[in-house]
Amino acid sequence: MRKQQSIFQNIDWMIVGIYLTLMLIGWINIYAAVYNEEHKSILDISQNYGRQLIWIVTSLVLVVFLLVIDGKFYEAFSYIIYGAVLMVLIAVLLFGREVAGSKSWFEVGAFRIQPAEFAKFATGLALAKYLSIVNINMRDLKTKILAGVIILIPFGLILLQNDTGSALVFTSFIFVLYREGLSQNFLIIGFFAVLLFVLTLMISKTIILVVVGTIAAIAILMLRKTRRNIITIAVIFLVASSVVYSVDYFFNHVLESHQKERINVLLGKETDLKGAGYNVNQSLIAIGSGGVAGKGFLNGTQTKFDFVPEQSTDFIFCTVGEEWGFLGSLVVIGLFTALLYRIVFIAERQKSQFTRIYAYGVASIIFMHVMVNIGMAIGLLPVIGIPLPFLSYGGSSLWSFTILLFILVKLDSYRTFILR
Repeated sequence: MRKQQSIFQNIDWMIVGIYLTLMLIGWINIYAAVYNEEHKSILDISQNYGRQLIWIVTSLVLVVFLLVIDGKFYEAFSYIIYGAVLMVLIAVLLFGREVAGSKSWFEVGAFRIQPAEFAKFATGLALAKYLSIVNINMRDLKTKILAGVIILIPFGLILLQNDTGSALVFTSFIFVLYREGLSQNFLIIGFFAVLLFVLTLMISKTIILVVVGTIAAIAILMLRKTRRNIITIAVIFLVASSVVYSVDYFFNHVLESHQKERINVLLGKETDLKGAGYNVNQSLIAIGSGGVAGKGFLNGTQTKFDFVPEQSTDFIFCTVGEEWGFLGSLVVIGLFTALLYRIVFIAERQKSQFTRIYAYGVASIIFMHVMVNIGMAIGLLPVIGIPLPFLSYGGSSLWSFTILLFILVKLDSYRTFILR
């Protein structure tokens, strides 16, 4: 196998360019989100934008480090990296600091890090390693179970930290499994499970079960009355009934009170513009007031007067909407779309199955974060507190997405030959 002559050989510069552009946009908007007359210098490290610059510089150092490492390392040590991150997730449950109700942080002085963010790339590596083993077939039950276990272990550990938002991101790996041969029936079942969950929160369980039972009866009458069809419909009805009756337990015992309030506000069951619905309402005002071209840099009133809580983190997109308007928002969404398209393009040009699977993991995680974060900001999804990649303030988030993306960039640089 030939070796690369330079760490920059075969690097996908389009990915690098989009990455740098998104970080720059994020930094500028973090500055706008927390700007005040007493701290005007964008290099002031006592403010979020100054600290974010430190995270950006260290991320660029991290990029060089990731590119220097031999690409074979990431595949060879996938399970070890995954195991190490799981140990850290257990450690944070025992020794971590609780922040906003979630025991998911390590804190040393002013330095704070969230291990859950790094579990995403580690899980992507482990899943790619397992699914790229010779003779692995997604049609086999054993393969489905083991792939599910790889995803569910970090999901469960993060859920125990009361960080439901970060845990839900791991459900995006189902798209990876689908690309590798998982039946589309699982996606359909997942969609209807979510639909049943939402409907159960809005409508009487009795009505839902009557409707599901009626649909099952019609299906039996319309389809051939074979033993297999009848058993399949009966199983679907029982599973649907189980989902309906499990909603109350999940809603009342798994979700935090603020999460339940936000879902109720989103579904229109509650109107609380000063409580659970305050963030989203102020975010919508900020984005709507931006109009087509925005109010201009540092001219956003919702931004300047701190009407939107967590504006430099979870709600950074409303700063974009207010100060840069519809056009600025379109540019940001366009950059993320281009990034996702490029990642999928990279995935499909690989000779290495491991790299292809990992690439789809990267695309799935970034897609989930972008969809949920922007969905929160415009009131289409409940607020679950996950960052917008490369834009939101935070070292753990920026580092983890940098690692996630540039492991792929390094693996892709070997695309003209297989790593093994």
